[in-house]
Amino acid sequence: MTALIDVILPVFLVIGFGYLAVWKGYFSDTNVDGLMGFAQGFAIPCLLFRAISTLDLNQNFDLALLSSFYAGALAGFIAGLFGARILFGRDWEDSVAIGFCCLFSNSLLLGLPITERAYGASALEANYAIIAVHSPFCFTIGITAMEIARNRGERLALLPGKVLRAIFQNALIVGIALGFIVNLGGIPMPGVLTDALDLVIRAALPTALFALGGVLYRYRPEGDLRTIMFVVAMSLGLHPLITWMLVQANDLSDAAIRSATLTAASAPGINAYLFANMYGKARRVAASAVLLGTGLSILSVWCWLAILP
Repeated sequence: MTALIDVILPVFLVIGFGYLAVWKGYFSDTNVDGLMGFAQGFAIPCLLFRAISTLDLNQNFDLALLSSFYAGALAGFIAGLFGARILFGRDWEDSVAIGFCCLFSNSLLLGLPITERAYGASALEANYAIIAVHSPFCFTIGITAMEIARNRGERLALLPGKVLRAIFQNALIVGIALGFIVNLGGIPMPGVLTDALDLVIRAALPTALFALGGVLYRYRPEGDLRTIMFVVAMSLGLHPLITWMLVQANDLSDAAIRSATLTAASAPGINAYLFANMYGKARRVAASAVLLGTGLSILSVWCWLAILP
């Protein structure tokens, strides 16, 4: 119960405040879009840039950690893809969008703040390592699969260019890439610049969480309940279970086990809806899975906090 009150509820209360503000009309959709645009387009990329630029890459980019997390994510994608196709009779493009929902956990807005609340800011190195390749990995898988499904073998020579353009139009990936450039190049950062970035960074997570609550109000569950519950089960059940088994088998540190498992146990991220919306496929399923999964992840994360070392 202490973990629920001290770690999880503050994060979800901020989300709830955003949801309530839009529900009661205190905050408009335009304001929510502005907040989310600031968070995803500026503040969180700044956070990722600073984290990656100062991260000890040799120590934290552990192949066993990344393979454990992303094997679970890929298993979720495959299960979602073929589950949507075989169990629910969706076409291949819908199935790819549903698979993407099972692939893309909310590593930034849930995994990061929950891990910080539970174990402190010093426990986030493994989170940043996972986040650094999260969007590139997931969007590469999703966009490649969707373009194959859409083109049915035609014009596949254009596929690498489409994938790369879509990936590097993402501000989060730009922030990560610049962080790697500064880190690997040993480029010194002026103190006045890092102080300014730190001011922006302090607003990143609370702003994003509040905006997420406002965004989720728009996408209340309606229809497709069996498919939505299937997505939530893959996201909150299959992904963290496989990740936890693999990090145990790879004998990783307690900090790495916590970061990987809690990130895997996070609900589908808002990018799952953005991906579905980008292609106009399974939007209702994606939006509702984000909303329902975010609510149910209160319980799933609570259970994992009781299990983890």
